[in-house]
Amino acid sequence: MSSDPWGRVDETGTVYVRTADGEQVVGSWQAGSPEEALAYFERKYEGLVVEIGLLEKRVKTTDLSAKDAQAAIDHIREQVDAHHAVGDLDALRVRLDKLVETVEKRREERKQQRAKQSDEARHAKEALVVEAEELAQSDQWRAAGERLRALVDTWKGLPRLDRKSDDELWHRFSHARSAFSKRRKAHFASLDAQREEARKTKERLVGEAESLSGSTDWGPTAARYRELMAEWKAAGRAQREHEDDLWNRFRGAQDIFFAARSSVFAERDAEQSENLKLKEELAEEAERLLPIGDLKGTRAAFRSINERWEAIGHVPRDARPKVEGRMHAVERAIQEAEETEWRRTNPEARARAEGLTGQLQAAVDKLKGQIEQARAQGNNARADKLEKELEGRQALLDQALKGLHEFGG
Repeated sequence: MSSDPWGRVDETGTVYVRTADGEQVVGSWQAGSPEEALAYFERKYEGLVVEIGLLEKRVKTTDLSAKDAQAAIDHIREQVDAHHAVGDLDALRVRLDKLVETVEKRREERKQQRAKQSDEARHAKEALVVEAEELAQSDQWRAAGERLRALVDTWKGLPRLDRKSDDELWHRFSHARSAFSKRRKAHFASLDAQREEARKTKERLVGEAESLSGSTDWGPTAARYRELMAEWKAAGRAQREHEDDLWNRFRGAQDIFFAARSSVFAERDAEQSENLKLKEELAEEAERLLPIGDLKGTRAAFRSINERWEAIGHVPRDARPKVEGRMHAVERAIQEAEETEWRRTNPEARARAEGLTGQLQAAVDKLKGQIEQARAQGNNARADKLEKELEGRQALLDQALKGLHEFGG
């Protein structure tokens, strides 16, 4: 008789395997020695171990269905239960039982996953329906239409629900699309009517614009063209095939009038620009009189400059304040210098000299503050004007300080 930890062979050649339920007959062996019999049935056991190992790996690493996995487990279990192998068969049963648990767990997970996917599909389709119903009220015809078409493609890519739920949601989805299409069709029909009315209005405006193109009544005609342009904008767009042609005629009529007006105005502007250049040169000549040294000579020189100034004609309106401001600043400086001279020679001047100097210094400081503020606010035009005024004030202050010094002497 021969044996190992899991089996034995008796005198008759019968092979047994040891299990938790006691010994079980494996089979009869007459072809060789007892050792060969045990080795043969031990190889049978190793084959079952390999088969179970491969099945465990397939369950863990592949998409083997629960049904196919259970069938494979049952097939191996039949071989284990038949006791045609020598080895730890109870251990194999334990592994098979764990494998069943794994498969059942996988089956439940897939069931939950399918339920989750179905729930997600339901929520996704409900969201598509809600968005479609919102888009059905939109007036953004192109964007909303494109989005609705995209929603249809998204819908087609989602799993089907149960027939009743899927049909109900599709009915709402389809109804929203139909409602949008109906509103869009009505809108464009109304728009066509509006564009036809706009075409008639614009043809009337073109007729009047063309009749005015030869006018030389510059002011009233330019004003009327502005009114016609306002009416044109208020009329809305005509049909595409008419809009550009009408606009080109309307704009062409205006161009003829304004080109003629510009030609006339250009001649006048050239004359005024030349006048501005002359007055800027005189203003610069006047500014060179400051600071004042010889008051009498300065007064005579400024009078000569002013006479030449008056002989020059108009300058462009937008340039007038700046150039005139430069002359006024010099004039004020001369006037203030005359007042200072009078105060200096006046018997009471000494008593007021120091107060005058303080006032002038305060005025200069104030102007500097105003200039700095104007620069900070980006108002360079005002700052430039104040700079010219400051030059006059500073010149006057210099005179006052000089006079004060003379009093002190």
